[in-house]
Amino acid sequence: MSKRYFIVDDDPDIVALVQDILEEAGHTVMSSQSSVEALKRIASEKPDVVLADIMLPEMDGFQLCKRIKDNPTLQDVRVVMLSAKAYEYDRAYARKMGADGYISKPFLPDALVAQLDGILSGAMTLTYWGVRGTLPVSGQGSLRYGGNTSCVSIEVPNKPLIIFDAGSGIKYLGDHIFATAKGAGKKRVSAKLFISHPHWDHINAFPFFGPMYVPGNEFEVLGARHGDTTMRELISAQMDGIYFPITIREFGSRVYFRDLGEETIEIDGITVRTMLLNHPGNCLGYRVELGGKSVCYITDNELFLPDHPAYSAAYEDRLADFCRGTDVLITDTTYTDAEYATKIEWGHSCVSQVAALAHKAEVKKLHLFHHDPDQDDDAIDAKLVAVRAALNALGSQVECEAPAERDQVKL
Repeated sequence: MSKRYFIVDDDPDIVALVQDILEEAGHTVMSSQSSVEALKRIASEKPDVVLADIMLPEMDGFQLCKRIKDNPTLQDVRVVMLSAKAYEYDRAYARKMGADGYISKPFLPDALVAQLDGILSGAMTLTYWGVRGTLPVSGQGSLRYGGNTSCVSIEVPNKPLIIFDAGSGIKYLGDHIFATAKGAGKKRVSAKLFISHPHWDHINAFPFFGPMYVPGNEFEVLGARHGDTTMRELISAQMDGIYFPITIREFGSRVYFRDLGEETIEIDGITVRTMLLNHPGNCLGYRVELGGKSVCYITDNELFLPDHPAYSAAYEDRLADFCRGTDVLITDTTYTDAEYATKIEWGHSCVSQVAALAHKAEVKKLHLFHHDPDQDDDAIDAKLVAVRAALNALGSQVECEAPAERDQVKL
């Protein structure tokens, strides 16, 4: 869709370059090299988007952004900073002033329009890096779905990267981050890593997440403490010298930890809610919400059959309410019903109960996750067929998929 852009930059070459790129993409462009003049014209022209440099004479880009955002007649105007200042402080301060996005110079001309579209759409990009449980698998039977253990990311333009779990898939997320940062000229990465629980398949590649060794990057690791053992202690224990030759003290980036219970936290406008799940030890499920969109990450979790003494209708009601109406429910579907009969109280769920939960919670899409290592690709296909059949029997409108490694969903 064509938009009306206003460029504010005191470098005429940058103005000319950006104007050419945007006009070629079908947009209307206005510009000014004076921030004071620009503010007057923006008030009268009311463009859709302002692209503003930070280091401007008269009034800097932060001040310009704040003045635009404080003007009630300009509430629909989006502001994106376009600056050579690559410091995390400036990005954070731009967000504080109300900026809708931040693009660093030098930028790739061929990528600028796509970057702007991503920022302005506010789209969530959900990516799977590992979909199996218990331990990684290899061989002919894991070529389609992949063999790595739990790791999922959510990317939102101009927000910290959100990562769920650090199973073996996180190594390949790290490779992707390096490749993307190099291609886009980015120098720093900021992310929130949410650990569901510290069983090996959810943390075993934490030491191999390359971006943590890069100075200037910043990672917060969040998850449930176990009694007196904090999240920091849980994660660092596997990197003790006995088990691994590198300790967390040797990370080049800033890595810090936060203990979570059942609570709600805010991360740069993203709401993250947590819920304790039915699994040995403390295990957290997460719900991420932004702009009316949501994703629920529910693994590991056992939904007992109704005839089992441990079955709790109250727990299932609470979990259904937690997932209510979500755009995507990613949930533990480790077993078929036949397999589950011999693995009750192992902490994982089966086909029929997962279908019942998704239907009860009225989710839009159900994504099957945390597959048993003894299941090959054909077995996962069959499990998908079984879940769809169970949903159909319930008269459910839920769409069901079994994502593979590298699959992406845009919300």
